[in-house]
Amino acid sequence: MNRLLIAGIVIISTAPLYAQREQQNIAKLKADARNVVGTIANDKAKTQAYCQVVDLGRQLGQADNEKDRKRARTLAEKIGQLQKQIGPEFVTLANIVRHVDLNSPDGREIALIIESLNQTCPE
Repeated sequence: MNRLLIAGIVIISTAPLYAQREQQNIAKLKADARNVVGTIANDKAKTQAYCQVVDLGRQLGQADNEKDRKRARTLAEKIGQLQKQIGPEFVTLANIVRHVDLNSPDGREIALIIESLNQTCPE
């Protein structure tokens, strides 16, 4: 799960209708995650670009830890170009991660769906 590029938490109201809406939203997020992962996995070019984003993301983390701003900037630019190659699926994937608590049971399930795509990438 540490390969996920973005993490977020869903916080709305505490009304009883919220629980029903949240369940519907979680179900939609899970379905969207499966669809997006399938779309990327079934397109060789998008899969390759996604795997490059994952790898560059790791390198970006290292550059950030080493305070190498020039390298971090270059890597971020490359990641941005690759995200454009992946297309709207990458944006959808990022939005899914942004709208779920990855520490919740449902969030962990969504993370596993995304991790299945990460597993197609060479280490």
